[in-house]
Amino acid sequence: MTPPADRPADPGAILGQEFSAAVVLFHEAVGRRLGLTPADHRALTLIRLHGPLTATALSRLTGLTPGAVTGLVDRLEHAGLARRAPDPADRRRTAISATGELPADVIAAFADLSSRMAAVTAAYDERELAAIADFIQNTTTVLRDQTRRLSS
Repeated sequence: MTPPADRPADPGAILGQEFSAAVVLFHEAVGRRLGLTPADHRALTLIRLHGPLTATALSRLTGLTPGAVTGLVDRLEHAGLARRAPDPADRRRTAISATGELPADVIAAFADLSSRMAAVTAAYDERELAAIADFIQNTTTVLRDQTRRLSS
């Protein structure tokens, strides 16, 4: 029997899709706990990692339109998770930064995830970890390129 056209026959591609789905579903569950959409939660993650960000920078990182970013930041502000302030580099622009702590259960979920991932990585030597890191970095670049392509 042949797999459906949208399902790869390559075991590596199937593993990649399973991994991708697990990551997305985890972050969707975190977003629900925060009362956010998956896109809002992903944007909050980017703000926490790279912020403060201008709306233009957040738009580029997420692939969302500037109008969509405005609504997204409104929701994050309403939830008490982000704030807008004048950009110190150019006061005509607004900088968006993450605020406050995440709820205790979300912090606990990430702490448990971190602990369990540390146990997973402990099974690999430095050379294997370097190969894994290289794979993740290259995959991230490919995914960002594809996101930009699909968003334009």
